[in-house]
Amino acid sequence: MAQTAPPKTDIYDIANRLWETADELRANSHLKAADYSIPVLGLIFLKFADSRFTKIELELAGKGTSRRQIGKADYQAKGVLYLPDRSRFMNLLDLKEGDNLGKAINEAMAAIEEENPALKGILPRTYQSLTNDTLVSLLRSVNSILGDIEGDAFGKVYEYFLGKFAVAEGAKGGEYFTPTSIVRLIVEIIEPFNGKILDPACGSGGMFVQSARFVDEHRNGKSSGRLSIYGQERIEETLRLCKMNLAVHGLEGQISQSNVYYEDPFKTAGQFDYVMANPPFNVNKVDKTKLEGDKRFPFGLPKADNANYIWIQAFYASLNQKGRAGFVMANSAADAGGSELEIRKRLIAEKAVDVIVAVGSNFFYTVTLPVTLWFFDRGKRNTEREDMVLFIDARKIFRQIDRAHRDWKAEQIEYLANIARLCRGEKPETAEGSAELMSVSFPDGAYVDVPGLCAVATLEQIEKHGWSLNPGRYVGAAAAEDDGIDFRVRLEELTEEMEKLDVEAAQIQERIAANVAELLR
Repeated sequence: MAQTAPPKTDIYDIANRLWETADELRANSHLKAADYSIPVLGLIFLKFADSRFTKIELELAGKGTSRRQIGKADYQAKGVLYLPDRSRFMNLLDLKEGDNLGKAINEAMAAIEEENPALKGILPRTYQSLTNDTLVSLLRSVNSILGDIEGDAFGKVYEYFLGKFAVAEGAKGGEYFTPTSIVRLIVEIIEPFNGKILDPACGSGGMFVQSARFVDEHRNGKSSGRLSIYGQERIEETLRLCKMNLAVHGLEGQISQSNVYYEDPFKTAGQFDYVMANPPFNVNKVDKTKLEGDKRFPFGLPKADNANYIWIQAFYASLNQKGRAGFVMANSAADAGGSELEIRKRLIAEKAVDVIVAVGSNFFYTVTLPVTLWFFDRGKRNTEREDMVLFIDARKIFRQIDRAHRDWKAEQIEYLANIARLCRGEKPETAEGSAELMSVSFPDGAYVDVPGLCAVATLEQIEKHGWSLNPGRYVGAAAAEDDGIDFRVRLEELTEEMEKLDVEAAQIQERIAANVAELLR
């Protein structure tokens, strides 16, 4: 008799239930979202660490001998964090009602750091700012709702909460969280698989997490895919979020608290296989006298009081001769004039600019403006693609999440990345369901320019367009469909409708004037 497969766990439903519980508790406390986010993420981290520890504890049971007891080294050899007894989740749940739970959780976090030096100074110690009742409810909710998940599911819950807190915190949240769909497209186009990866504005580490996921999904039975992670983050609290995020996903890396403009802890020039970033836009008042002679700015410093082209050069200069970069940038950088234009001309002349993608509005939680994704590939020099740049206009491709937010579905991300793959002569991927979209746009399975969607421009064409990297200048508009309506007839109908509206507007104005006159008597 055939067995029925167990129902598939909807991890986002689980995450949403936990979010609703946590948000209700916050609403009934005196805390702002910014004060509440770190403790909640810390408890998700603790539950994850406890879940992995328990699993290995069962594996190691009975393997010790009288001469050699199972200890910390055995757990670390299995790639899990070692948890002393006072850091175990169930022990915290079992504390008596009158105990100081905030103090106990703070001590549990400190004990984890003591046993695992890589987390030193990273885990939250602010639990005494929450009441015992709130902590009891949080612990029970995290334990019951996340009780049956494991592995990568915890990482997805953590990412979900990062995104939710980013929305709740407004502008501050935008400093540390890049929407996952944007990150995934960047990853799918630069294809990080093996080597050193840098994010000099790493926030909560989403670029690293999605890159590691890409490696896992593209191993195809091979074990060679491995990334060495390097990141820079200016804000200490955000650096902690990043290190917790990496740990929840079973990742480690070198994350430096430093200011990219003035500090270069990894001596980045020419060192990296991949660079990914979502830097702050249009930053002013950078002290450029401190940057003179820095190898990270090979095309000179912009005269404008704007750091966009400081970031762009830092990304380019960090790549080795085969390196690829993908990053988010303000739309204005694609057409900026003056000294920024001169830098852009030199950058384009180096033949490293590979793909430019226009993204529509409302993809980010804190700004509604559209953005552009830039991609470099220093390895395309001396290939048949060296004189070409692919432009993609993705502004009309999106999923509407709610009135104010958009993202891309998995098949849309795959579809956009496949345009770049076809242009490079690579085989497209269809695991996420993009086959139908691909068959409509590229029925022969080969790259072609599609009006309104994508176009390849030569460097000569780009020069004729004033060295603009704005996709709209090259992609053009999609062909309008014939709706079968005679234009003259439709114009007459619209003119008649406009005349009626003008009459109605005049009548309304008369009534308003009469009402105002009545009020002033």
